[in-house]
Amino acid sequence: MVSENQDPTIRILCRRLQIIKNESGLQWLIGSPFFPHYAIISTFRCIHTTPSNPLSPDFSKESDDIRTLLPKGFEVIGALILEKDCNFIKIAEEAINAACNLRKSLASDENLGNLELIGAVVDLNNVNDIRFFLSKDGKLGSLQSVSSIMYEEKPEKYIWERGCLLRCALHVKLPLYYNTSNPNDVHEIYMRAAEAVASKFKDPQVTCLIEALDETSSGAVVLRGSDLNTYSSNSSSELKDSDMKALLCSYFFSTSKDITSFSSIEKNADKIQVSFLLNKSINSAKPSVPIAEYYPATQETELLVVGHKLEVLCYAAKDLSLAYSVSKLVIPALLDQLHSMRKVIMPDLLKGHPELHPYHFLPPGLLHPITVLYELSYGETELKQVETRRSLHLRLGLPFDRPLLRISNAIDLVGKKNTGSSVQKGSSLLKDVHLGIPCSGVSGGVSSLVQGSYEYYHYLHEGLDDSGWGCAYRSLQTIISWFKLQNYTSIDVPSHREIQQALVEIGDKDPSFIGSHEWIGAIELSFVLDKLIGVSCKIINVRSGAELPEKCRELALHFENQGTPVMIGGGVLAYTLLGVDYNDATGDCAFLILDPHYTGNDDIKKIVNGGWCGWKKAVDSKGKHFFLHDKFYNLLLPQRPNMV
Repeated sequence: MVSENQDPTIRILCRRLQIIKNESGLQWLIGSPFFPHYAIISTFRCIHTTPSNPLSPDFSKESDDIRTLLPKGFEVIGALILEKDCNFIKIAEEAINAACNLRKSLASDENLGNLELIGAVVDLNNVNDIRFFLSKDGKLGSLQSVSSIMYEEKPEKYIWERGCLLRCALHVKLPLYYNTSNPNDVHEIYMRAAEAVASKFKDPQVTCLIEALDETSSGAVVLRGSDLNTYSSNSSSELKDSDMKALLCSYFFSTSKDITSFSSIEKNADKIQVSFLLNKSINSAKPSVPIAEYYPATQETELLVVGHKLEVLCYAAKDLSLAYSVSKLVIPALLDQLHSMRKVIMPDLLKGHPELHPYHFLPPGLLHPITVLYELSYGETELKQVETRRSLHLRLGLPFDRPLLRISNAIDLVGKKNTGSSVQKGSSLLKDVHLGIPCSGVSGGVSSLVQGSYEYYHYLHEGLDDSGWGCAYRSLQTIISWFKLQNYTSIDVPSHREIQQALVEIGDKDPSFIGSHEWIGAIELSFVLDKLIGVSCKIINVRSGAELPEKCRELALHFENQGTPVMIGGGVLAYTLLGVDYNDATGDCAFLILDPHYTGNDDIKKIVNGGWCGWKKAVDSKGKHFFLHDKFYNLLLPQRPNMV
């Protein structure tokens, strides 16, 4: 039976649901207990299912993954099923039942009563028809159909005006003494040591230091262990009725902060740092003297020290008390992460256990951060690490042709990367100089532009006078900077000499070429890109500049599908192409040119006003040809590597 009375509204914040054409599947709907009911923030695809049924989740594996990925303060609030020729009511019941079972698998002592879960159904024969149902109190016998759906226009503003991030990093070292004649005992010793760490968070001697990660006028707040154990339940009612006399998360933040133009978590979200201190010097009521006791080992014993670098993020409503936020969000998150690390480390404890490190990411299209445990003993290009990222891309609905979850993609909340060798060097070069330039002047055209960031390399950079011969080198440097900024490579942008050295090493040039002022063209650029960063290229040849407008449709497809900067070489000149504006009906077009022949300082106004970055028509209003008719041109189209 379906009830139509008192129809509530489902608010959808995520920009899209992961609907894959002609592919049945199940997705978890993610929300937050701090939002009004039925607000869907994101979807996670269910990737662990039983072999016999793609709609039957393996709840143990799914809960292990989601417990690690999803910050505390976000939770599973329902499920969506995609199926062909489906019975909407029956499938909605299956979705709600799956969500209920996953929540039970994720919960420890959480009160699971009075659940109001969402069941969403998509018939793959009509993917635009999404049906939503509600099941209150965990009962499947009577579903409520929901027809009122609201898509939030500014979802980032909605989330970060209401809440903030709590960050806690904690290094834990567990010394394990074990008998070498019975090494298997080390597993039990490890378990006991980990449980002892967990119990310390309930110790009354624990001190919690809370302060804003950003510079604010508010000072630090200190909470004692007794303050952190005030609450016993994580129910929705208690979230609302928590002690309002205690300091709230909003204590650290300015009420005048405007995040209307939200750009990133690092810049716009309010952030709180939580640190734990344990006082081991306890004052005794009676006078006493130190006592040292010696217990000799009866058998040969070895010491194994297992280190855990914990780092968690949690989302809390700004009107939530700090004590509740720490006790019911931060501490459970730390314990969950310790448990996840323990499960990975345990099998190889004596074989050189894995070195795990948590990283936080906010890939495009996702509104909240996720946390991933990476094993640092693997290189990022090794198969196991690649497969780990590939499964994450599958779960999050991310494309498989670009790296979005590499260590260099991790968000940086404390002003510096947590990695050593993977920290990218800073650069003073101008980036993305085409943003904000005047329009192309093409009537009714469609603009297809470079996707992602790049750096502007031009004549005289780095004190090298390459006027008259280095334009193709500069275009190549801009192209490689794009691949670096998109995290396809971690190499530094090569110098002219390093470019020449690469061409000599592959046998394309003689050793005398190194240090010369010889020009290079599209073919040489393709050789260098292949050698230095493993990028293949497509080359388009045109016999005359008059033929370049005929290639606009092909170039538009390149920018839409590949999104990489293009090098145009012809005669004695080379340019970097950042996009085209093309009217398919009239053939009118314009080319967005980044000119490497500029010799001035990096003044964005001077560059744009001088036309060094701007739209160029093949023939301007005065009849002047930008591309010469008596010169041939080669266009180098770097291909985006199919990698994660």
